[in-house]
Formats: sequence, structure tokens, C-alpha cells
Amino acid sequence: MTSHPNTAPPGVNPASDIRLDGRRIFVTGGARGLGEAFVRALHAAGAYVALGDLLAERGRALAAELGERARFYDLDMRAPESIRSAIDRAAAELGGLDGLVNNAAVTNSGGRDFDQIDLETWDTVMAVNVRGPWLATCAARPHLKASGSGRIVNVASDTALWGAPRLMAYVASKGAIISMTRSMARELGADQITVNAIAPGLTLVEATEYVPRARHEHYLNGRAIQREQMPQDVTGSVLFLLSGASGFVTGQLLAVNGGFAMH
Repeated sequence: MTSHPNTAPPGVNPASDIRLDGRRIFVTGGARGLGEAFVRALHAAGAYVALGDLLAERGRALAAELGERARFYDLDMRAPESIRSAIDRAAAELGGLDGLVNNAAVTNSGGRDFDQIDLETWDTVMAVNVRGPWLATCAARPHLKASGSGRIVNVASDTALWGAPRLMAYVASKGAIISMTRSMARELGADQITVNAIAPGLTLVEATEYVPRARHEHYLNGRAIQREQMPQDVTGSVLFLLSGASGFVTGQLLAVNGGFAMH
């Protein structure tokens, strides 16, 4: 088998030339994994970052590490009032919001055939992965409208593009995110808010540690760029979609997966 490096090529930073100085961005699920990578990249690009998560200790530590331009908010994506409270507090303390990254998700719902998934798992995945981003967008809408150049990035998954087996609840939820992105873009365009989605492939973060090695090998062997996907491979696309450079891009899905599923 071909040997695959575990990191991006030395010196490559896809987000290094994108600046978001002064932009105020809320990231759901920002305490670990891809969410943490987004928070760090946004902060490095000059943004004020509000990160919301259930992992309060870890989220507060990350905000403290980054300093003045980062703030943590307790956030439970299963609880409508928690979502609205966190976003409204962030907007009040930052003086508004310019962007929202709907990243928080339940990822580990697989390993079983679709007819073996229990109702509690299905309902939890849908509540967090689908209803949560909808409610977060509802809460953020007036703040993003007031910005005059609001940006929303929904984090989907390429599993919804190729129909990953034994992952039905998650795949269905991410397919819903893709469809919601298009509908949201139609409705929010009049507010000068763009809404786009990214579909990352299998990325090496904590949330994917449960994935069997065979699935990793399936991705590795199927990618046009044959190496592991790292968080820094994904952050650049999010920064672009939050920036002024993407002001006339809305309702689109960008597959970020090294050419595994080409969309």
C-alpha cells in the first residue's frame, strides 16, 4: 500500500492570505475538533470569535488561551433557549455579529445498519445536527442583517454525497443541511446574508477517532490527493466563505475532501 503523509505539505497554509480583521463570528461546537480549528483560524485572521459548546471547561480554556478577541458561551444545541441566549449574548458583548458557522454536530451515530438505529439516537442526531443549525440561524438572523454583509457557513459532510453505509442518521442529517443551505440562501438574500455549506471528507480530529481503520483506508485510496485530511485542509474554505471575497456566492456546496467525492 502507498504510504500517505499524515499532515499537509510543509509550509502550506490555505488560509494564510485571508483576513477577517474586526469581523465578529459565532462558531457552534467550537471547543474541539474542526470547530476548534475554525476558531483558531478565524482568530489568526483577525476576527473576534464567539465559540459556543457544551464542553465548558475546554471552551473557556481555549478562549482564555486566545485572549481578548475570543469569548466562550455555554451552548446546548438540543435546547432552543440555550441557542438563542448564547447568540444574543455574543452579539450584545461583541457589538453585533457578522458571521455564523453552524459546526456543532453529533458524529458518532454509526456502526449499525439503518434498521438497527434506536429512536433515541436518531432523534438526538436530528435535534443537534438539523434543528440546532436552523434555530441558530433564526437567532443570528437579525444580527447578521444589521451587519449588512452577514455570512453563514453550514458544515455538512461528503458522506451525504456518496451515501456512506452504516451511518444513516448522520448522513441524513448532513443531507438535510445541504438542502437547508439552499433554502436559507433564497430567504436571506434580501437581508444581504449569504448562506453556503462545506462538505468535508473524513478529517483527523477527535470526533472521528471512533471511525474504523477500514473507512480511513477507503478514503485514502479513493482520494485524488492521497493523504490523510487534516483540519487545516478545511479552514481555508470556511474563511473564504466568511470573507468579502465571497459576497456574490450563496446557496452553494463546496466539497472539501481531496477529490474523494467530486460535486
